[in-house]
Amino acid sequence: LSWISKVQVNQPAVLRRAQQIQARRTVKKEWQAAWLLKAVTFIDLTTLSGDDTFSNIQRLCYKAKYPIREDLLKALNMHDKGITTAAICVYPARVCDAVKALKAAGCDIPVASVATGFPAGQTHLKTRLEEIRLAVEDGASEIDVVIDRSLVLTGQWEALYDEIRQFRKACGEAHLKTILATGELGSLTNVYKASMIAMMAGSDFIKTSTGKETVNATFPVAIVMLRAIRDFFWKTGNKVGFKPAGGIRTAKDSLAWLSLIKEELGDEWLKPELFRIGASSLLTDIERQIYHHVTGRYAAYHDLPMS
Repeated sequence: LSWISKVQVNQPAVLRRAQQIQARRTVKKEWQAAWLLKAVTFIDLTTLSGDDTFSNIQRLCYKAKYPIREDLLKALNMHDKGITTAAICVYPARVCDAVKALKAAGCDIPVASVATGFPAGQTHLKTRLEEIRLAVEDGASEIDVVIDRSLVLTGQWEALYDEIRQFRKACGEAHLKTILATGELGSLTNVYKASMIAMMAGSDFIKTSTGKETVNATFPVAIVMLRAIRDFFWKTGNKVGFKPAGGIRTAKDSLAWLSLIKEELGDEWLKPELFRIGASSLLTDIERQIYHHVTGRYAAYHDLPMS
């Protein structure tokens, strides 16, 4: 607890740093195309809708295997590089569908499942743990859990630690991604403390948001979480991954996130094992930008396969 008890985040400095990132000019031409293809390999292609069915899970999985049209990749000489998205992210009840669809497509992309009463986390602990176990049994190799925000807001750090430890145990071999729902934590200092506790408790990734809150992935919050990851690495030697999610919709957004990771944590974090982007509509915009780079004009929406 001494690691977090005296921590205070300097909010004006964080906001200044966030403005710097947003004001910066982005990369252009072939460098932009290269960065965008890199961004594709970090995407957790997500569908978390009430009307998810086997057919749209199947389409999502196919899109994950073939994220960019083959002729566009050939024009960039990248068709043989095996570019796929990093994972598929679905509700626990749809994990079986995703595993089946990926198997049919002959693809070993991991399936991530949200769990623990997503998105609010306001169900009994026993139910939340069972949800993790069932998702793992169905074939999920990554579990995105949500924390009980009330433990952060009331300063019950040991209780939060114990809860995430139990999530870690229930995951077994599966990767644990802990969603902090930063838009509901009240302050940047709480974001830092919750990030530290989640990493101490054994999270493989810390994730900004569920995508269902009013405020999702923002740069000030990301800077605080990335500094926490860096502090934790300096203290323990353990590398923990980072996943922004919610509101990342344009190719330009994805470039800003990649440059933030490169500056704050270095190139070694720019790989799918340590960085993911949770998104549903981002891939479509990236593909449109690649199309523009190759052909010199923008695609109509019917020119590109749906995800």
